[in-house]
Amino acid sequence: MGRFVHFAAAIAVALSLPVQSEIPTLQDLHAEPCEKLGAFAGAAPKAATAGTRTVSPYDLLLQWNGDVLWGPATASTNPVTKFGDEARSVFGPMPDGVCTGPNSRPVGLEVDGNVVRLEPNLSKPATPLEFAHRDVEGGLVKWTTAVDRCDKPSLAGGVTFCGLNSRVGRVTRDHVQWLFLCRKSSESLEIAAEPYWTETDPRFSRYSAIGFNNVTGEIAFLDGRKDRSVFDWRERFPPPGGASYGDSAGRRAAEELYDGSAMVDCVLCHDNKKPTVIDPHMQQARVGYFEGRHDPRAVFSMGNFLPGRIARADAPFRVIGSAYSAAHASTLLDGRSFLIEGHPCSSCHSLTTLESGRRFAADATGKAPVIPNPTVMQNAALFAQKEALMLVQNHRTDWASATGAGKISPWMTPGHGGSLWKGVRVLNDDDWLRLSRCAWGVGGSECGYTPLFTQCPPPGGGVDTFVPTNFSADVHPNPTATKGTQKLLRLSWKYLNGYGRVPTRDDVRFNVAFKTTDVPLAGAPLTRHEYPTVDEAKGTGVVAAAGGVGRSGSATLLQDVSFAGHKKWTDPVPSSMARLYSLDVPAACGKRYLFRILPKRFCFDHSGVRFSEAEYLLYKDIDCDR
Repeated sequence: MGRFVHFAAAIAVALSLPVQSEIPTLQDLHAEPCEKLGAFAGAAPKAATAGTRTVSPYDLLLQWNGDVLWGPATASTNPVTKFGDEARSVFGPMPDGVCTGPNSRPVGLEVDGNVVRLEPNLSKPATPLEFAHRDVEGGLVKWTTAVDRCDKPSLAGGVTFCGLNSRVGRVTRDHVQWLFLCRKSSESLEIAAEPYWTETDPRFSRYSAIGFNNVTGEIAFLDGRKDRSVFDWRERFPPPGGASYGDSAGRRAAEELYDGSAMVDCVLCHDNKKPTVIDPHMQQARVGYFEGRHDPRAVFSMGNFLPGRIARADAPFRVIGSAYSAAHASTLLDGRSFLIEGHPCSSCHSLTTLESGRRFAADATGKAPVIPNPTVMQNAALFAQKEALMLVQNHRTDWASATGAGKISPWMTPGHGGSLWKGVRVLNDDDWLRLSRCAWGVGGSECGYTPLFTQCPPPGGGVDTFVPTNFSADVHPNPTATKGTQKLLRLSWKYLNGYGRVPTRDDVRFNVAFKTTDVPLAGAPLTRHEYPTVDEAKGTGVVAAAGGVGRSGSATLLQDVSFAGHKKWTDPVPSSMARLYSLDVPAACGKRYLFRILPKRFCFDHSGVRFSEAEYLLYKDIDCDR
């Protein structure tokens, strides 16, 4: 309702002005962004290009403005490159994938409370590769030729349960972090005393990456090609789409590296509104060690290499990638968060109807998934989940169990989470039944179900508080003046695409629709119905004349306007200040020009484009006698 009042105020001000007066800016009529904008430091408005032949108004509009009429991520239809351009428009420049160096860690292996490494056994002839088991002080406990079970088997499914020497890398830029996983695995899903599993062998079989914005909850997934079984972490892993639109070599290399089909539904497991799923297998000191960070065996861990994050059930969470969203639309539409008030597992965790609620919660609490009176389809799904959990359990050592010496499984306790030394009881059956019912989507109102994935915010709406300001319309001489277009009308405004605090974010454009009428007699009232309609500004039924210019209903429409100087298929220079937007319109004497300016966000998900719900209206009368 407050926004409606602003709209009315804008029209009221316009109506109260004498004809020919300067156009007021709308800055005072609309709320300022939460972050105060600094002084503008953008490029100067473009100069009009002189012409020597008679051209139509559409031609002039395209000639004068064509460089900035373009949508992001429209340079390529290749699914890998298009995804890269989409991701770069949201998260900013993507780093090369890296699994080595100071910003990376190996994923180790622990058996019976000891660390295990694959190395030559110098005490035997020919020094064969064997598994060396060492305690927290580095003392050799024993050698084995095989490892059938481990303390912290992987829950991922389809990968080696007790793998060794995979690597994870992490790069943080502003509020965006990128995680890279170079995973060693085998077809048998078992480990063997072979060179491939040694720490120095750079070969691995699965490459993947995750991008995440800590402010907006936007997340993106990419996987290496599925028809490639061997990667080498000494190689460069260029980002999809290359480093920029102009990085032709990088774009071609990435198309050969990544899976363009979005085959794997990554968000089934990465559903907890975080970039990481932290279970004991990932060897973070806070999970899977009986005394937590203070446990002597935490020396085997990565420490806090992957920082913790408590995600509220109502926190924003959105997957970026139009191809991924199309391939996995049902997951994105059906996924739900739930929060059971007063439940011992609800104080720290945001649980979902995907794998965090079904598989990870079951393994963490040592419980079996259950649905009272399941249907045939539900029973089949339960059976598959129990089978997956049984395979994990069959690869877990007795030492790690609640009755073993380690007592690290279950690895979450009611009310104390991963602080296992504090929790002396397991989750009772009634509390587990309540949680399991909610996780499988058959719970009642106590589950407090909400959509897991939040909507793409329109510019200036919802969680995005950044709005355009400083609107103006100024008349200049027309260097291509003809009888019908004696003047050049320059429309300008300022806008910072500050959502997510990414200095190069580039997912917002503007549609500008305008109509012309004769300048009325002085004092004639102006109504909002004289402006182009919202549908005309959206381009509903637009007939394109050329480029981003066309006819939309009774209005002329310029689509996908970017900021001044931002030429087609180039990446923006970083900025934390408002950028200048500018359009030149051929104008005729004695005419009134009425504009509707409509911001739009390219969502790169199943929702396509979201238009702003705010109205930005202004007009200008062309009086050639003054």
